[in-house]
Amino acid sequence: MKSKYSHILTLLGALLAFVPIVAVDFLLDSYVRVREKINTEQYVQSVSSQIEIGVTDAINSMRRILAESPSLCTPTFIANVQREIESSLNMKQVLVENADGVQYCDAVGRTVAYSPLSTSLPIPGHTETITVVKLGEMAMPALKITQSFGETRRVSAFVPLVGQTEGSLAQALANAAMMRIQLTNGTSVLTVGDSAAFDRRDGTTEFVFAQGFAGELPLKVEYAIPFAMARASYTDLDISFTIIACIMSAAFLILSLNYVRRSRVPAFDLERAIARGEIKPYYQPVINLRTGELMGCEVLCRWEKKNGEVVPPGAFIDYAEITGLAIPMTLSLMQQVKFDLGDLSQMMPGLKISINLFEGHFRDGSIVEDVQAIYGNSKIAFRQLVFEITERHPLGNSQVAHSVIAGLHALGCKLALDDAGTGHSNLAYIGTLGCDIIKIDRVFVDMVKPGTTQVPVLDGLITMARDLDCEIVAEGVETEEQALYLRARGVIQAQGFIFAPALKVGPFRDLATALHASYEPRNGLQNVVASAA
Repeated sequence: MKSKYSHILTLLGALLAFVPIVAVDFLLDSYVRVREKINTEQYVQSVSSQIEIGVTDAINSMRRILAESPSLCTPTFIANVQREIESSLNMKQVLVENADGVQYCDAVGRTVAYSPLSTSLPIPGHTETITVVKLGEMAMPALKITQSFGETRRVSAFVPLVGQTEGSLAQALANAAMMRIQLTNGTSVLTVGDSAAFDRRDGTTEFVFAQGFAGELPLKVEYAIPFAMARASYTDLDISFTIIACIMSAAFLILSLNYVRRSRVPAFDLERAIARGEIKPYYQPVINLRTGELMGCEVLCRWEKKNGEVVPPGAFIDYAEITGLAIPMTLSLMQQVKFDLGDLSQMMPGLKISINLFEGHFRDGSIVEDVQAIYGNSKIAFRQLVFEITERHPLGNSQVAHSVIAGLHALGCKLALDDAGTGHSNLAYIGTLGCDIIKIDRVFVDMVKPGTTQVPVLDGLITMARDLDCEIVAEGVETEEQALYLRARGVIQAQGFIFAPALKVGPFRDLATALHASYEPRNGLQNVVASAA
C-alpha cells in the first residue's frame, strides 16, 4: 500500500493546480468592486458638477444683471435679463416679486407659473437662497435662486436641476441601478430608477454605492447598483478569465504530474520498494592508512529498480526518515548484510561493519531487540558491528536515546558519530552520547589540497576525538595528499574513492579476499592504493 504521505502530497499538488480556477471568482469580484466603485463615483461627480455649474452660472448672471441695472423692471433691466438668458446655457427665467409672491416683471412680460417643492435653504458662503420648484410645463424639477433687493423685492433666477431629461438619465443608468438627488435636509428632489431595493437593503444584498455633494450647495447625489447586477455585466471578462485560469491550471497540473513522475521522492513508492527487496546494501571499504589492511566497511544503500535504474540514497533518505520508513529499510539492510558478509566476517574476525541508524531509531528501543534477533545466531559477531549516528537531526528524547546506546553497548556493538562537525553536535553532545568512533566528514578532508601544511579545523577535530578517547575514521579521502596528511596526524582509518567507491557485495568480497590474501604490512599505503586500482 502506498504511503499516506505520498497520497497527501499528490492531493495537495492536485488542489494547488485548481487554485487559479477557484480564484477566478474572487479576483473578478474584487476587480468588479473596484471598477464599479470608480464608475459610480465618476457618475455622481458628473451629475453633481452639472448642478453646481448651473447654479453658479445663474448666480453670476443674476449678480451682473443687478450690478448693471439702476432699478428693477425698467427697460434696461429687462434688456440685461434677456441678454444673460440668451448667453446662458442653463438659466431659463428671471423673476422680480415681493415677499408675498406678487410678481412685478420677468424676462418676457408674462406671469411665471411655478410651485415650490421644498423650503428655501441658504447657500453657504452666499447671500442667495435656493428652492426646488416645478417650473411651468417642464418635467425636470428646477432650482430657484433668490437674491433679496431692498426690504420687499426678490429677484430670482430659474435653472433646471440637471441639463438632461429624466428619460435620458434613466437610459444612462445600468440595469437595476438608481440615482437620487436630495436636499441636505432629506427632501427628495429627483429619483431615477427603483430606489426601493436600496432603501430596504439588508446584510444579504450587496450594493455598489457612492454619493457626493454639489459643491457648497445643500444638494447631494446618490447612486447605487446591486453588486450582482454589476457583476453580471462582466460576463465576457468572466469567460476570458476562466479560460486563462483553466490554461494555467492545466499547465500547473501537467508540470506537477511531470515533477512527481520524474521526482525521486514519494512518487517512487519507497514502501513497496522495501517490501520487494529493491533497497540493496553497497559496501564502502575502510582502510588502515599505515598498513593498507582492510579494517571494515560502511553499509550504504542504493535503490535498484526493476528497470535497472539505480537511485542514490540522497534522493530518498530524507523522505524515508520523515515517513518512518527508515526503520524497516534499516532492518531489511541488516538482514541482507547478515547473509552477504557472514562467511567473510568469520574469515576476517577483525572486520568492522558500520550500519547507519537514524534519529527515529533512538525514539524506539526496539532497535536493540532487532539487532539481537538478526545477529544473535549469525556468523557476524556483535563486536564486529558499528552503528553510526547521523548528525543531520538531533536526538530528541535523551532518556530513550541513552537507553538504546546502552543496549547496543551491552551487546558488544560500537557506536560511531557520522559526519562529525557538520550537524547538531558539540563537545558536550558528543561526550554524553558515549560514542566510540568519530567519523570526520569529507568537507573537512577536502580542505587538504596539494601543498597544504595545516588545516586548523581538521586538526581541531582530530585533537577533539583523541581527547574523547575515540577512534577516528576519515571520510571522502580522494587524493594521496589527503591520505598522507591524515596519516601524519595519527588518523589510522579512512574511506574514499582513492581506495574504492561503494561496491556491490560481489566486488566487495573479491576486494576483501584479495587484500586479505596479499596483505603485506610493510607495503603500507602504496600497497592498498595499488590493490584498489
